[in-house]
Parts: sequence; structure tokens; C-alpha cells
Amino acid sequence: MKKIFIFLGPPGSGKGTQTSRLADKLSLPHIDTGSLLRKNIQDETELGIIAKGFIDKGNLVPLKVVSEVIKDRLSKDDCLDGFILDGFPRSIEQAEALSQILSELGKFDLKEDAMAVYFDIDNELLIQRLINRRSCPKCGTIYNLISNPPKIMDYCDICDSKLTIRKDDNEETARARFVTYENETAPLYEFFKQLGILKELKADGSISEIWEELKKIVFDE
Repeated sequence: MKKIFIFLGPPGSGKGTQTSRLADKLSLPHIDTGSLLRKNIQDETELGIIAKGFIDKGNLVPLKVVSEVIKDRLSKDDCLDGFILDGFPRSIEQAEALSQILSELGKFDLKEDAMAVYFDIDNELLIQRLINRRSCPKCGTIYNLISNPPKIMDYCDICDSKLTIRKDDNEETARARFVTYENETAPLYEFFKQLGILKELKADGSISEIWEELKKIVFDE
């Protein structure tokens, strides 16, 4: 079985939910790039201070800085047996940077040890998923008013906090995000396909149905 898992797919395709499930199932660290950057900023690490400087100015954090944050995280002992990446890579440039990071760490090889899983889903279905998405500001649990609603409307099942709507979970912003995805991230499909590590997953079913399909892909490899 592979040791590195990379999930691909447009915003709202369910990658985050399935990433967390797979991490628990395989006892591998779930490395969320956004959370990783936020933690570095919160802890005021050297890289966090640099990243905050760009974010405070409304600029994207440069690849060089993100790569250093990722490299530092992958060098930890809990990544010795593998890891699951969430939010990285998002472009061919980032995929090439990941390959370089693995080479520098001397632990894994992208072609030999990684599997990229592509979440294939219709954009119009995604629009409905995004505008009906709610999240818990306290524990981070994600709900969907259609496919995975909370037991009590607007309140988290786990910690009873009032659920919030992300400011970018509206139709106009969602469609703009799809354009960005198609321009920057979608080419990764061909990149990983040519590398021979791409697997495709139909992601238009329920969370449980997608999970069952994902397990087949991961464990039948």
C-alpha cells in the first residue's frame, strides 16, 4: 500500500471529510496546509512571522515559504510511515516542489510511494453543496444542510456551538473559485496521470458511499 496520499478535486468535493477519515483509518498524520500555516503564525515561528507579513498585506504566501513549512512538518517523526496531504500541492509548480522536498528529506519518492486520488463531481452539484455548507467555529466539524445536516438546525452535534457560514460559501464566489481551480489545480490531473499515480473517484454520492469507494481504491492498490 502507498504511504503518501494526495487528494485532488474542486472546492466542496468532499476531500477534507474523506482525508480526515483516511488519516484515522491508517493512523497517518493529516497535514492541512492552511492549518499548518495558521499554527506557525500563532506560534510566531520564524516561518510563521514571514508568512504573516504576506497575509497581512493581502498577498499570497510565496511557494518558497509554503514549501519550507511543509518540509519542516514532513521531517517530524510521525511522518516516518507516511502522511496525507490536504491543500498541497495545488499546482504543478507545487507538485514539483513536493517532489524536491521528498528528495531532500530522503524518505519517500513521489512516483513510487504516492497515490493521488481525484474527486470527480459535477460543478452544479458542487454549487449546491457549497451554499448549503455550515461549519463549527469551535471544533471544526463540517455539515451540509442537504446531505449531512446537524441533528439540531444551526448547532454542532459535537460541541453544541452555533454553526457558521463561510463568507465565500455563496454562488458567485463559488463559481469564481471553480475558475481558479480549473486554471491552476486541474492541470495536476494530467501531471499525476502521466506520473502513473492517479486514481479516480466518483464523488457525487453520500459521505458513506464515497468513503466505501475510497477504501476500495486505497486498500486494493
